[in-house]
Amino acid sequence: MGDLSPHDRQRLRWRARRGLLENDLLITRFLDAHEEGLTDDDVFGLMRLFDLGDNDLLDLLLSRTEPTGALDCPEVQGVLSRLRVA
Repeated sequence: MGDLSPHDRQRLRWRARRGLLENDLLITRFLDAHEEGLTDDDVFGLMRLFDLGDNDLLDLLLSRTEPTGALDCPEVQGVLSRLRVA
């Protein structure tokens, strides 16, 4: 993980743009509220989530599924705990 560059953080908004409006709304709302306070671990977790396809990401955000494999890590879990729709 290490220290992320300012460029990595700036890319978050660009990478947050998704094909599904629901994902766009949830992620944009999250970034509006938390972007300034995100840790490097949070950014890493978000980048891992952004690697998913839109439907898989939406299933995680709506708690339809739980992260497995490489996504079952503290960084992703921490972001999901704040991003998920109750």
